[in-house]
Amino acid sequence: MSFENPYIFFVLIVPFILFAGLVLTNKEGIERVFSKKVLDRIKVEDSPISNRVRNVIFFIAIFLMIVAMSEPVIKKGEQKVKISGLEIALAIDLSASMRSQDLYPNRLEYAKKKIKELLNYMPNDEFMVITFANNLFFVSPFTSDKYTLTQVIDGISKDYIQTSTNYTNLALGLSDILKDKMQKIAVIVTDGGDEKELQEFERIIKKNKIKLYVVLVGTRVGAPVLDNKGKKVFRGDKIVVSKVNFKIAQIAKDSGGDYILLNNKEDKNEIKKLVLKIKDNKIFATLKKEITIKNKTELFYYPLIVSTILLLIAFSSLPSALRGKK
Repeated sequence: MSFENPYIFFVLIVPFILFAGLVLTNKEGIERVFSKKVLDRIKVEDSPISNRVRNVIFFIAIFLMIVAMSEPVIKKGEQKVKISGLEIALAIDLSASMRSQDLYPNRLEYAKKKIKELLNYMPNDEFMVITFANNLFFVSPFTSDKYTLTQVIDGISKDYIQTSTNYTNLALGLSDILKDKMQKIAVIVTDGGDEKELQEFERIIKKNKIKLYVVLVGTRVGAPVLDNKGKKVFRGDKIVVSKVNFKIAQIAKDSGGDYILLNNKEDKNEIKKLVLKIKDNKIFATLKKEITIKNKTELFYYPLIVSTILLLIAFSSLPSALRGKK
């Protein structure tokens, strides 16, 4: 047997021994005044366990808790496991239309929740994250650390939203990011943008043979675009309304990829469907690595159970009626 966290044991055991020794060897205040014979005669408490015994039981329980916290294990060797995955560039739209509230609480927050769902479905794959609007921002390099990616995505705020979207910059950025990859795969989370902006985007995507998957966020009916103060944006005397644009979805299909639509009515298991489309679309794993897994049996729950029982004993006593006394 060994400990996974031995430093916890060694850090806690010294103060524990000092404190336990101090309490167990120190007489109570009343014991300093009266002899044991006198105390036995005037004693009113009727308990099967003396205070000293209670203290001993209590400290044994605490010791077992320290052992449990140190995580005792029985090691059974190591096993090497080969895993494979994909390298995917993930781009998140931060244009003003992502503030629209046709999805709760807005398109951006709804999209972030679904992106985290996508990461959970692809544990062995590496993602790099960028955000785009008028400019590109590199948020995370390629990594399979989904916990870190989740934290990074949580940190993307509507405060970073820009007014306009430049899809040409996005296409050029994706081309540069994926130029050395055996397979050029990109997932774009967006509400679609304007068709005029997408013409040059489509040309660059085709030229660089990027396989594009689009997560469309929004509704067909659309919703007003909001400014950074939450007020509706006007163009002249008309409210600017943003609807999902399926032009980018067609670009994705023409590139050999696909798309899904996320809204309140049509997004049942859509993320899972997208993952299946990516995996089944004649894409071979370009990321191959070997990890070492330690085989072990956890033992911490044994001292934890015993310490719990001992604590119950230390803090309670049997009523005299149960011991046959009146």
